[in-house]
Amino acid sequence: MPSLQEIRRKVARGQRLSASEGEYLFSPEVDIHLLGELADAVRRRRHGRKAYYNLNTHINPTNVCLHRCRLCAFSRDADDPQAYTMSMEDILAIAAEAEAAGCTELHIVGGIHPHKDFAWYLEIIRQLHVAFPRLHLKAWTAAEIDHFARLIGGTHHKVLEKLISVGLGSLPAGGAEIFAPEVRRRICPRKCDAETWLAVHRAAHQLGLKSNASMLYGHLETAAQRVAHLLRLRELQDETGGFQAFVPLAFHPENTALADLQRVSPLEDLRVAAVSRLMLDNFDHIKAYWVSLGVATAQIALAYGADDLDGTVSWERIHHEAGAATPRNLSVKQLRQLIREAGLVPVERDSLYRRVRRDKNSGSRQVEISADTRSQQA
Repeated sequence: MPSLQEIRRKVARGQRLSASEGEYLFSPEVDIHLLGELADAVRRRRHGRKAYYNLNTHINPTNVCLHRCRLCAFSRDADDPQAYTMSMEDILAIAAEAEAAGCTELHIVGGIHPHKDFAWYLEIIRQLHVAFPRLHLKAWTAAEIDHFARLIGGTHHKVLEKLISVGLGSLPAGGAEIFAPEVRRRICPRKCDAETWLAVHRAAHQLGLKSNASMLYGHLETAAQRVAHLLRLRELQDETGGFQAFVPLAFHPENTALADLQRVSPLEDLRVAAVSRLMLDNFDHIKAYWVSLGVATAQIALAYGADDLDGTVSWERIHHEAGAATPRNLSVKQLRQLIREAGLVPVERDSLYRRVRRDKNSGSRQVEISADTRSQQA
């Protein structure tokens, strides 16, 4: 049976925790505040007093999706009155608004439309990159990449090479859900399996793309399945080193086929953040995604292992369709204030975790991006 005392010693020495130790940390008998103390020590060792944010806008080009996962409140069938598919003009208009607001990133994910070919998705990236070359395009989940490969009868590498050639900058974290096959069969039976999700990210890393990873928790999964998920991510990171950040995503049951479930408590959100920080010793960053966690919980998570609040997140639809009561966006002033109130120093970053410095005299669109290593102290 693992002991907290031995885990403390291992964390202090920078030693890797085992699966059984991870499961133990998820148990209620481990005091949440002591757990947070351990995770915060790891965060401070990596980042000092820095906490990160970025200026980003989400684009969800369509909610029409052939997967229709039970966990999803966003997707619609093509003939649903609430179904939508954005025109290229609408997509470019959102991007223009993002650039005018000083954003450095567009986060682009959506439904897997049964009547759109790969060329449509490719053209979205191409036109955005041509029109707004300074915006980093973080686009298409592993589930979408796998679908594109099926459409063209090619490999994940081939799809990614085509996307890179027209301006793709990195891959987002979504689509991982929980890797346990028995749970995936119940919550997202049509979505690509864990091996495929990992294979897409492996291919991206091999081609030089960075990506993020996620885990959806608080539905039908067990603590052991959470830990197994984290270990699969840790193994791939050992192999490729291509993941930048891990994003724990709390499941919002409202308006889904799993609406009978209760949303997990904020204390459980903090536990997941802390255990993730301790188990993922080869990940630089743990996000407290305020859209999913709620603003207050995300702020507290900065003391429980998280070092990144994500960003301004304008135009996000997916979590809000599932009942997220968070604001539609946060301002830079609000993000910086949240970080300062947590006793940390706010650092604006770009999508690749390079520090962004803004010239106040030249306006918000003038940025200087420089390397900001994790060893620097703010």
